[in-house]
Amino acid sequence: MILEACVESYSEALIAIKNGANRIELCDNLSEGGTTPSYGSIKKIRELAIPTFVMIKPRGGNFCYSKDEIEIMIEDIRICKELGVLGVVFGTLTEYNEIDYSSLQKLINEAKPMSITFHKAIDEIKNPEAEILKLAQMGVDRILTSGKKDTAIEGSELLNKIIKTAEDKIKIVVAGGVTKYNLNKVSHLIPNMEYHGKKIV
Repeated sequence: MILEACVESYSEALIAIKNGANRIELCDNLSEGGTTPSYGSIKKIRELAIPTFVMIKPRGGNFCYSKDEIEIMIEDIRICKELGVLGVVFGTLTEYNEIDYSSLQKLINEAKPMSITFHKAIDEIKNPEAEILKLAQMGVDRILTSGKKDTAIEGSELLNKIIKTAEDKIKIVVAGGVTKYNLNKVSHLIPNMEYHGKKIV
């Protein structure tokens, strides 16, 4: 089982590792849903002994990005690649809350061979389950989701369907209120290999 700790700083990452995290997701501004961290933070986090994924998100708010914002995301992805980051986390939607596959493909092309996670933007679309295999075919390695609900427990029915659809084609990361206190309950309700949370360890 992989426990991915979502942190805002290098010092928080050290604490998460000490408490048993297997992977770090590094973000800034978690109060706004997470944005791209600074160059210095990304560079420093590479010193850690466990894998780190970096959030690529130019601002808080929705996931519908302008052409300029996509260019910013591409530059941030390039920086991550140059620094030897293992993986990046992003997602793009249209104004109609459908996946913006055109922009997404540009980001994927730039990000490879780094690992790619499509984040909780997936929970904003009407039918996430229908997009799982297409994302896999495009080169996305994992999807972070709470099953369209605020918490994984509330979204357990859809999460289990998504996990079954994904099978061995793409990894699902269960998120949404997953903590060290309810992890056993969540993992029994939603059997899976990867879980994500701010207080997961």
